This record gives sequence, structure tokens and C-alpha cells, in this order.
Amino acid sequence: MASYLDILCAVVALLLILYYYSTSTYDFWKKRGVPGPKPLPLVGNTKDLMLAKVASTQLVTDIYKKYANEPLVGFFANRMPVLLVKDLELIKDVLIKDFTKFSDRGFNVHERTEPMSTNLLFLETERWRPLRTKFSPTFTSGKLKEMLYLIIDCSVDLERNLKRLVAKGEPINCREMAAKFTTDVIGTCAFGIDMSVSNQVTEEFHRMGKLIFAVNFENTCRIKVRQFLPWFYDLLGYVLPDRILAPYFTKNVMDTIKYRQQNDIFRPDFVNTLIELRNHPEKMENIELTDSFLASQAFVFFAAGFETSSSGISHTLYELARNHDVQDKLRQEIKEMYAKTGGEMKYEHIKGMKYLDKVFKETLRKYPPGSVLSRKATSVYTFNGTNVTIPKKTMVWIPVYSIQMDPDIFPNPEVFDPERFNEETEAARHPMHYLPFGDGPRNCIGARFGQIQTKIGLITILREHKVDVCEKTIIPYERDPGAFLLTPKGGVYLKITKADS
Repeated sequence: MASYLDILCAVVALLLILYYYSTSTYDFWKKRGVPGPKPLPLVGNTKDLMLAKVASTQLVTDIYKKYANEPLVGFFANRMPVLLVKDLELIKDVLIKDFTKFSDRGFNVHERTEPMSTNLLFLETERWRPLRTKFSPTFTSGKLKEMLYLIIDCSVDLERNLKRLVAKGEPINCREMAAKFTTDVIGTCAFGIDMSVSNQVTEEFHRMGKLIFAVNFENTCRIKVRQFLPWFYDLLGYVLPDRILAPYFTKNVMDTIKYRQQNDIFRPDFVNTLIELRNHPEKMENIELTDSFLASQAFVFFAAGFETSSSGISHTLYELARNHDVQDKLRQEIKEMYAKTGGEMKYEHIKGMKYLDKVFKETLRKYPPGSVLSRKATSVYTFNGTNVTIPKKTMVWIPVYSIQMDPDIFPNPEVFDPERFNEETEAARHPMHYLPFGDGPRNCIGARFGQIQTKIGLITILREHKVDVCEKTIIPYERDPGAFLLTPKGGVYLKITKADS
């Protein structure tokens, strides 16, 4: 009998220790006078997020609305304190004015479990800063002009694929169609592969692209463990390392670099930048330029470009199918552009399409690729005009989606209205009201590339075709709570037909 009592006491003691440990940080925001929702033991305020019942978009927006008049709101991801910054000037301080104190995104780099995580997006400040300096010239307007012909070549394949799909007369999965185009573009520009040469290479790239962001049991588990149990995720590297993505992308990048060097080939693309880094390692102090490290830079270019641009194209088509007045006006601008240029499409022609730019911006307002910007304090910091001081390593979240869907900022936010981005309205708006690519020194390095890629895709599709909703179109829009980025549940199915000439 005593043994059962001993076991019971031991279990109770363990539960009390676990309870104390899981709640020991829960006075963090109270001591600093920051309001926020009451956390639950073990899970904090992220129970539904951990169980994939809601997306981070919904979690953050609920907190954003509940504390509408608060500049700062504190909550807990498990037992970790997270600060939601809502005040626009404080957001500007974090992203721009005091960037040096928030230069880290706060992502964990798991080199053993995920070798491809040693990329520009995830890296800590020490390695990020010199790498960003080296990569920035690759994404200038001048470089994009040089790469434009590569993207246009891929758009020819997009047009051919579109005509084949339209001929079937069935609803088209626009997300799949757009993903094939963006995969071709990134495969060409980031990996230097001619995607039109081999169907086998093309299909393998498409498969890898879908695998990265697939909403399945394995990916969902990896995301949740990585997010909420990073120490355990590191341990998984000893038994469950990435045996698919890392070997595939590393081999492709290294084979391309080797082939170009042996044959003295130059192309104005991302691979050329990697070759320059490899040839001059002395310029990258404190960074070991391993094959895996170099490949991970191409990997993040591929992953980000593949997902965000295909999402941008499919979301735009979704809104145009429901707003024919906007669609007709945009198609007219496309036709006028081609009429003026004699059928050519150059960088300056695309940049000059004012209405296309408005449509693009309005799509990213409603469907920003990342619903939240994360930063981690690199030192003790006191927010300007407040008594709130946070210690080093505190996580800070900026609610991009919540701000861009706030009716006090964008009236009737569910309405798709490109005129929100006319020059006069944009000039009157606070710059922190619109952050689909972030802001400050650690904004999205590939923003220009993503814009051009998305716009060329839209021009190609809409020039001779019109889009409509169909029986498979999900209305109203439903977000997939298990997806890492803002993703529609069930895809974007639309009817596409030949437009009247």
C-alpha cells in the first residue's frame, strides 16, 4: 500500500513541478504593466494554434481586436513572452529607427535537423549582415532587367500550359497553374536550370516546391515542434534529419556551379552570386561557406519565390473573378501596353502599368504572404513614450494582416478596391499601414523580383483570357489553419475562358 502512495506522491510532485515550470513566466507582462489575455498552463495563449485549429492570422487578429486601444499587448507562446506591437510609431521604431536593437528575426536555425535553415531569412544578425550585403546587388532594378528575358521565356510556357488547360473546359486549379510558372522562374533564375529542356527535371522541381509547403501531417508536426519545442526539434536531427530537400537542393546547386566553372559560363542570376561568394571566401568573415550553406541560400530564394508569387497570382485571379469591373479595366491596360510597345514586354513597360500595380498592392493588402513580422530584441530596450522595458531576446510580433484588414485604417476591408492605392491616398497613409514585404534593413530582399514575376504571370494569363467563379470556387474565402503561410483551403479553382477580342 505504501508503494502505491509513494507513486501517487511522486506523480503529484511531478505535476506540481511541471505546473510551476510552465507558469513561472506568466507574471512577465503583468510586472511591466502590459495588458494581455490570461494564459493557460503549458500552452499559454496558443493552444488552438498548437493544435492547428486556427492559423496565426486568426490568433493575432483576435488579440488585436480585443485590445483595440492598446499600443502594446503581451501574450504567451507556451511559456515564452511575446509582445504584440500595435502602435504605428513604435512599429516604425522596431523596424527602422532602432533596427540595430531588433535586427534578429527570432527564427531558430536547426542546422542538423534542417540544413536548409541556414539561409538569409533565418540567420542571426552576425551571419545575416555580411550575406545581405553580398546578395542585395542581385536584386537591384538593373539586375532584374538583365534577368527579365528569363522570366518572359517561362511565361511562354505558362501561356502554352494555360491554353491546354482551357481547352479541357474544366475548372482550373489556379494555384497549381501559378505554382508551375513560379517554379519554372525560380528554377531558371535561382538554379540556372533551363526548365524547358527536361520534363523530368521540371516535374522534380515542382514536386519539391509542393513538398516544402504541403499541408500534411508530417509538415504540420514539424512546424509545430519547431515553433513550440525548438530544443526537441534540434534533438530530432540525430534521428530524423532532412533526407529529401537538403540533399536534393545541395546537389543541384553544386552541380550547376561546377558545370559553369568548368565551361566558363556566365548568366546574370542568383547562382552567379553564389559562385562569387565561393571564389572569394575571405570576404565573408566568420562564415563557413559549405556546400550546404550556399545551397540553403538558393533554397530560400526558391521556397519564398515559389510560394509567395504563386499565392499572389492565384489570390489576384480569385478577386478578379469576383470583380469583373476591375478585371476588365486591368485587361484593357494590358492590351494598351502591348499596342504601344508593338507586342514587346520590357521592364519599364511593366513598371509603367499603374493599374496593375494598384491591383497587385490591393491583393497583398488582403492576402499578405506573412501575417506577422517577427523580431527578437538584441539588447534591453525601452519603448519610446512608455514605461515598458523588455530584456534581451524578447520576441516581438508586428500584426501585418490585422493592420491591413483594420476597418479604421482601410474602410470595408473585405472589399477588393485597387483605388486604395492611388497616389493621393497612398501619400496620406502612414507607411506602417502597409507591410506585405516588411520594412527597414531586414525587409524582403526579393520584393522587386516577386513583384515582376507576379505581374508577368498576371499579364500573360489576362491578356487573352478572362476568369470567372465556378462551382468549385470556395466563397467566402477559407484559410487553411494548418498552413505555414496564408493559404486558401482546398485551392483556388476558377473557370478560365478565351476573352473577347
